[in-house]
Amino acid sequence: MNDETTLPAWATLAETDDDQVPLLGCALLIARDEYPDLDVAACLAQVEAHAASLRPVVETLDDAPLKMQAINRRLFEELGYAGDHDEYYDPRNSYLNMVLHRRLGNPISLAVIQMEVARRLGVPLDGISFPGHFLVRLPVGDGMLVMDPFNRGRPLGTEELRRRAKPHFGDEVPDEALFDILSPAPNRAILMRILRNLHALYVGTGDWARAVRCMDRVLSLLPDNAEALRDRGMGYAEMGHVAGAAHDLGDYLRRWPEADDADEVRGRLLALLGDGRRPSRPH
Repeated sequence: MNDETTLPAWATLAETDDDQVPLLGCALLIARDEYPDLDVAACLAQVEAHAASLRPVVETLDDAPLKMQAINRRLFEELGYAGDHDEYYDPRNSYLNMVLHRRLGNPISLAVIQMEVARRLGVPLDGISFPGHFLVRLPVGDGMLVMDPFNRGRPLGTEELRRRAKPHFGDEVPDEALFDILSPAPNRAILMRILRNLHALYVGTGDWARAVRCMDRVLSLLPDNAEALRDRGMGYAEMGHVAGAAHDLGDYLRRWPEADDADEVRGRLLALLGDGRRPSRPH
């Protein structure tokens, strides 16, 4: 199978509606940036095989939580998928081909596999862009079952969710705020979070070429994303690509002149243009 006929093209995603953005295909597209020879067909087949092995059991169950329990048992107990607690910040935990191979991942990559398997079995599992730690949710009656894919799909109660949210909201987490952050995350938002995670890892190690690549991909998904434009420009500046940095940072300031960090960005741009280095084009 030719992966070019299977995966979407980056250039088409900006115009693709959120509900039409393929989660698994785009996650593999992100992985292919780092692993250009990855076997896309094998990755897709592995996810399909996981679902196929569960289908005879899941089809006998009427209750959605019981279906989900069977899926979690298969993925986390029998197949051995697990959160990488020892090397949490290993970039491989964000690249889906490596997660499928190693059966280790971070919260969001494990959630993608969990969701893709569940959805193939008719179980409407969604992601939650919970602050700090990606989660998944399953509609149950007039409520929801919230689970932690990083910890073997463990269910989370309201009080634990509120406790996890407190560092991001302060001592009080209003019910409305908790309800809002438990909303389903669109596929585009999930993919952008994967790329944001990778960007943070690469910035932390000074790998500016990969950091820039991540922001370039975010802009492919959402061209008007201000943070990605700024961060790509900052990455170009660190690489010495003055022309690319000047373009992105200048565009950022033109489009968002009242941004909180406008003075900082303006100072970085002025320092860059006064550097005296010969401008080079990004590549």
